[in-house]
Amino acid sequence: MSKITHHIPEEMLCAYAAGTLPQPFAVVIAAHVSLCDACRAAVETEAALGGALLSGMVPATVSEDAKERLFAALDSAPLPPPQQRGSGIFPAPVMEALNGQPPRWKMLGGGIRQQILSANAEGSLRLLYIPRGRAVPEHTHGGLELTLVLQGSFSDCEGWFGTGDVEVASDDVDHQPVAGDEGPCICLAATDAPLRFRAMIPRLLQPLFRI
Repeated sequence: MSKITHHIPEEMLCAYAAGTLPQPFAVVIAAHVSLCDACRAAVETEAALGGALLSGMVPATVSEDAKERLFAALDSAPLPPPQQRGSGIFPAPVMEALNGQPPRWKMLGGGIRQQILSANAEGSLRLLYIPRGRAVPEHTHGGLELTLVLQGSFSDCEGWFGTGDVEVASDDVDHQPVAGDEGPCICLAATDAPLRFRAMIPRLLQPLFRI
């Protein structure tokens, strides 16, 4: 893996540690954290600080009836599913989003493929496959986009992004990512609003491809 030089912003790591991020962004950050020692250490520090704050709080009085109802609910709760492991280039959080299965790519045109992993009111999460040297159509954003490189690299007006790097693009970023010459670029991307394509054909196909 190339050295990771593009990290998650501190405020997003704090929100991730607190569990307040929308699910699509949380998955991207979880995948990055599994690859990046620096961001993993930052998340662990935030978690430790949160634990220290909680331990310093005055405990509230809980009735015996409330305790009995809590323990009964815990006893009847189903066991959590076994934790998913990483596979190949896909970290464990990505394999969990894939339900443990290989990607099922759908063609977007020009050799570019995607698989939508989730799409709801919180946003969308997808895998993207970009052939070597191929460009994604130029676009801006209606909101926030996080893109984690899982294989290969891409470059745009914001710089060069290799395996493990994350690009944070907001509505002021107008870019056209191009996959590197070393091979196909595979990315995990989360958005909370549709992209805004410059060219007519991508705009016409946007509802079909749900981008």
